[in-house]
Amino acid sequence: MKLPRYNLSSDSQLTTFEFVSEGPNGRIVKLVQYSPTNLKNVYNLAFGDKNGQTGEINDLTISNNGDSEKILATVVSTVYAFTDQHPVANIYATGSTESRTRLYRIGITKYIEEISEHFHVYGELDKGWEKFEKDRDYLGFLVYRK
Repeated sequence: MKLPRYNLSSDSQLTTFEFVSEGPNGRIVKLVQYSPTNLKNVYNLAFGDKNGQTGEINDLTISNNGDSEKILATVVSTVYAFTDQHPVANIYATGSTESRTRLYRIGITKYIEEISEHFHVYGELDKGWEKFEKDRDYLGFLVYRK
């Protein structure tokens, strides 16, 4: 995605990324983490504000910092970096709430042509998976490199 993004720092395995959102509500530290699941080569993408005391992700906070496009572009850049390091990885993502999952769907829809140049994208339904289609409600999303 050719959008402005924040500078990232990461661990050596490129499984945890950190960046700072800047806007009217101040500087907010964000985390993106890729965790293995019980399925081979499937990783869960977790994203949210960094809890200053525990260092863990809070995926329920609403920052409203006016930079959602820049945050989306930054998170997507971590998907590229992670799959460069882990080329056979399948990445699963869903929102912590239905409204957040809807926001993720809207973001994917907006950039699906560009995303599809590099990734296969699937949407999760109650009955299973299908190739991502615009204007469909999904429970989650799965992407992997072409």
